[in-house]
Amino acid sequence: MSRIVTIFGFVLLIAAVIGLSMSVFTVNEREQALVLRFGEPVGAVNENGDEAGLHFKVPFVDSVVMFDRRNLEFDMDPEEIQAANQERLVVDAFLRYRIVNPLRFYQTVRNENGARARLGSIMDDSLRGVIGSIASQDVISGQRSALMDRVQAAVDAQVATQDLGIDVIDVRILRADLPQQIAERVFQRMRSEREQEAARIRAEGEQVAREIRAAADRDATIIRAEARAEGERLRGEGDARRNAIYAEAYNRDAEFFSFYRSLDAYRLAVREGTPIVIPPDSEFFRYFRNQDGGE
Repeated sequence: MSRIVTIFGFVLLIAAVIGLSMSVFTVNEREQALVLRFGEPVGAVNENGDEAGLHFKVPFVDSVVMFDRRNLEFDMDPEEIQAANQERLVVDAFLRYRIVNPLRFYQTVRNENGARARLGSIMDDSLRGVIGSIASQDVISGQRSALMDRVQAAVDAQVATQDLGIDVIDVRILRADLPQQIAERVFQRMRSEREQEAARIRAEGEQVAREIRAAADRDATIIRAEARAEGERLRGEGDARRNAIYAEAYNRDAEFFSFYRSLDAYRLAVREGTPIVIPPDSEFFRYFRNQDGGE
C-alpha cells in the first residue's frame, strides 16, 4: 500500500512539475509576447519593454507567440521599374521596421514571413508610383535622398492605412541603375554625344585660334609699320639736326669745318694696307701739302 502511495505521489509530482513548466514562460528584453487562448489573442507582454521576465499562462489552454522588439530589416529582390521617360531601371531597396503592436501584427500578417510578403507588395507599389513619376536620369544622377523620402512617405501611408502594427523606421535605395543591355546602349549614345561635343568645341577653338593669330599678325604688321615710320621720322629729324649742327659749325668756321671733314675722310679712306693711287696735286690731300689746305 505504501508503495502505491509512493508511486502515486511521484506521478503527482511529475504532473505538477510538467504543469508548472507549462504554466510559465520567459520574455527577455529583446522580445515581446502575445498570449493566445484557444488561438485567440488575450494579451500582450513586454510590449513597451518594461515587462521582461517570468510570466504565467494557463497550461493546455494558452499558447505564447514571440515577436522581436528590435529593428527588423526587409530586403527586396532587385526588380525592373519603368521611369517617367519610359526607360527601365533595376532598383534594389530595403526598409527597416519595428513591431509596435504585436496584437495587430498577429491579426494582420501573423508572423515575420507574412510581414515580408505584405511589405514586399507595399514597397513594390510605392517604388513604382514614385519612380514612375521621375525621369531615369534624375533617379540615377543625384536626387536619391529626395527620392527615398518620397518612397518612405508612400510606404508610411500604406502601412498606416492597413494598420499592420509596425512602424517603418527607414527606407533605402541601394541601387537604381539601367539594365546591362540598356546601359551599354546609353553608354554608346553618351560617348557619341561627347565625341560630337568635343569635335564641336575643338572646331570652335581652332576658329578662335585662327582669329587670334590673324589679329596678332595684323597688329604685329601695324606695329612694325608704325615702328619703321617712327624710326624713319626720328632718323630724318636726326639727320636734319645733324645737318643743322654741321651748317652752324660751317658758318662759324668754314676752314675748320673743311679740315675736320677732311680728317674724317682720311680716317675712313686711308687704312693700313690700303693702296691709293691719286695725283699728288689731288684736292683730297690738300691738307698734306699745306696746313692751311691751300696750294
